[in-house]
Amino acid sequence: MDPTDIVSIENVSKTYATGFEALRNVNLRIRRGEILSLLGPNGAGKTTLINIVCGLVNATKGSVTVDGHDIVRDYRAARALIGLVPQELTTDSFESVLGTVKFSRGLFGKSANPAHLERVLRDVWLWDRKDHEIRTLSGGMKRRLLIAKALSHEPQILFLDEPTAGVDVELRKDMWETVRALRDSGVTIILTTHYIEEAEQMADRIGVINHGELILVEETTRLMRMLGKKQLTLELHDPLSELPDRLAGFSLELANGGSELVFTYDTQAERTGITALLDELMEANIGFKDLHTTQSSLEEIFVDLVKRPT
Repeated sequence: MDPTDIVSIENVSKTYATGFEALRNVNLRIRRGEILSLLGPNGAGKTTLINIVCGLVNATKGSVTVDGHDIVRDYRAARALIGLVPQELTTDSFESVLGTVKFSRGLFGKSANPAHLERVLRDVWLWDRKDHEIRTLSGGMKRRLLIAKALSHEPQILFLDEPTAGVDVELRKDMWETVRALRDSGVTIILTTHYIEEAEQMADRIGVINHGELILVEETTRLMRMLGKKQLTLELHDPLSELPDRLAGFSLELANGGSELVFTYDTQAERTGITALLDELMEANIGFKDLHTTQSSLEEIFVDLVKRPT
């Protein structure tokens, strides 16, 4: 195992008794200190993969090692390195905030460390609520409490399964700051999310899962460059009712009532075709008064990927 990796997932598959194949030959190396986002539609296999790494579900085949510890043969050592924030809010409503975090730490056999628990609760803005019963907390506070519980035993790896589901936009951005601060402190973070913006803003790398297969894993910025298409929009002096035949060889469409000409091109191509297009427009006496470019969002890239046949 490469020392720069903290989790190694090799040829992992999971088939349930019903015959449903949730994962198929997944291979993934997770680097120390990174934020990796797993994207995929409902039922793609994201949560199953997390549960296997956390030792909650047994893989049908394949292996997982966490900092050199096999998740099956050396479960206790591997699991002690992992914090898990599940999708579901599962807490004792009548326990206090500080009490439940203390209990979570004790489950891993860790000695009392009040200073650490205070720091964790302050990091998720819950220290002033430490003596409150969990039932008195808002939904967003309860989700932050799950993060505190997962961090109570000082794990090196934190899994966040849909961490901001049902959380308002303002609180979601606050939680992004918390997650980034954790990464900066040395914690490796793996998150699943339905919010494309979340992955684009936070992740160092993005993995896309669909139908149980890991389609790709790539640096976020490189993924945008590799798969993102750019569009050049020309604001015309005079609207066109249709495209001239001489422009048929270009990927063009008319927009905004014929007053705009939109050219889609591949950023990775040796030639974009922009120069040739502008020459043809000049020859056809089609003038434009302004132009600007836009690039595909990660959401468009993701939708395009999961639509491809596997």
